[in-house]
Amino acid sequence: MTQTLACVLPPALPWRGLPLTALDSALAHGLNALQTSPDARHLWLAALTHHQWSRGHACLELTSLTQAPGDLLGWSEEHSQALPSDLAQAASTLPWTQGKGSPLVLLGERLYLRRAFEAEQRIRTALLARADALPLPEAPWSSWLDELFAGLGDDATAIAQQHDQRQACLLGLRHGVTLVSGGPGTGKTTTVARMLALLQRAHMSVMGHQAALSVLLAAPTGKASARLAESMRQAVSKLPEAWRSGLPEQAATLHRLLVDQPGTWSVDVLVIDEVSMVDLELMARVLGALPPHARVILLGDPDQLASVQAGAVLAQLCEAPWLEAQRVQLRHSHRFQADRGIGQWARMVQHGTPAERAQAWSVLPTGWTSAQGQVTQLPELTPFSAAGRTVLQQAFAPWWDHLMQAIGDGQQAVAPEQARALLDSYSQAGVLCALREGPWGVESLNHQIALALGLGTGLWAAGRPVMITRNNPGLGLMNGDIGLCLPHALQNGQVVLRVAFAHESGVRWISPARLDDVESVFAMTVHKSQGSEFGHVLLVLPPLNSPVFTRELIYTGLTRAKERLTWWAPNPKVVLSACDVRVARSGGLGL
Repeated sequence: MTQTLACVLPPALPWRGLPLTALDSALAHGLNALQTSPDARHLWLAALTHHQWSRGHACLELTSLTQAPGDLLGWSEEHSQALPSDLAQAASTLPWTQGKGSPLVLLGERLYLRRAFEAEQRIRTALLARADALPLPEAPWSSWLDELFAGLGDDATAIAQQHDQRQACLLGLRHGVTLVSGGPGTGKTTTVARMLALLQRAHMSVMGHQAALSVLLAAPTGKASARLAESMRQAVSKLPEAWRSGLPEQAATLHRLLVDQPGTWSVDVLVIDEVSMVDLELMARVLGALPPHARVILLGDPDQLASVQAGAVLAQLCEAPWLEAQRVQLRHSHRFQADRGIGQWARMVQHGTPAERAQAWSVLPTGWTSAQGQVTQLPELTPFSAAGRTVLQQAFAPWWDHLMQAIGDGQQAVAPEQARALLDSYSQAGVLCALREGPWGVESLNHQIALALGLGTGLWAAGRPVMITRNNPGLGLMNGDIGLCLPHALQNGQVVLRVAFAHESGVRWISPARLDDVESVFAMTVHKSQGSEFGHVLLVLPPLNSPVFTRELIYTGLTRAKERLTWWAPNPKVVLSACDVRVARSGGLGL
């Protein structure tokens, strides 16, 4: 047996010390075991294709591999020099791209794992099938839009701000797929509420159907779906009463829908929020579950971080020429002013010059809050110092006081309505970290916050907020769902702790013993915060730079704040330099 393996496996390639994982190497050697290649460059290409997939890219870009391999792979100059100089030229003779069902796929200058290629193809096919313009039935569309947008102002400024939203509503009527992009507070959800109201009116009164359209609202995470549902309820409540019929006010996670409705979904319109968080394969599965007639409405901010898994679905669809007629960007923020505070910083992170950012930083007031501005910075404190713990205690003080009032001495049960109020008020403040590990990371900050609040270091204690880290369909919990450990009842004179999760009927109580995949969530990574909003955000970056610090990370973190933002970055250069680093994921979805 040993001799057989020795004959199959090629000599060891010069990968030692390079940023290739065991899985990258195993794929290359596994393919070679199935069909031996005499060209060592082929194993390099296979390993690098998997390497890029694990880094979030849909494919290996061969042109960039030749011109700028370090930038493409995220490698140092020393590591890049270990690559064969004519590596990309060997792609045309790869034996593992030949035949139907080949494990690798070569398409022009892009080399894919088959799973990534097929996911792209399924997404493109599903959206193109819905891309053709539909004839609008005869109806007073203009007057209907006037009704839906009544009360928002009729001066020149208000009309200009409404233009893109009205255009989006018409696109939703004319096309089977509509993409609405925009930053926080630009009105994506309120626009979709009006769009759905128009669709329902056309379906019922113009086209003469007896039953209302079946509409599903969905998002990638539990937190994002809960926020979508709340935003939709608020948007629907502001519509004229005659337009509210048949509009959905509940939302689910995409994973929950796939579990609960295997096969083809019974739906006429699917709305997906926070599409920037949706990876390639998940989007392909979701679109594959829709009946051919179902409309798709996609919402998101392409400037945010892309999904944790491979793909940059939203960013590439926002650039796709074949989707241009179905796409609208909302530009006016109703939440932030463009020339001050959080809105100014969001604009400068994306479009400002280094000098503008440095000047804005130099005049930031210090402290957790300041009467001088919406955005502040902390002096050079460390999370371990007494002053640092004071800041952390101050951040959670209002919510913690509310919690202490509810649980008393810890020996009284918390009522469901109190638990729901505590879950809702949890978002008053958010501590967002760029890293998981290290003294400035999530794990350390969670420990320090627990100590600052006097919670102690026990695994389960009243007041501990937790986040689900892995889907648990059996409990109806999904990755990203947030719960709060609280005294639920008294048994034999002893308090019984349960974890309360928000539910459409109020809260669900689950025993901590049933929760395996959870972590404390006083602090969370910026990645995990996507789909969330906080009244006041404390954005934490360490004094030393890291390759993961990018413009997208900074922008995503600061725009989670609705009212106030505090930078905790002892080295301003870390923040300012990150704004000049862009994330570009390889893929062909937009082509």
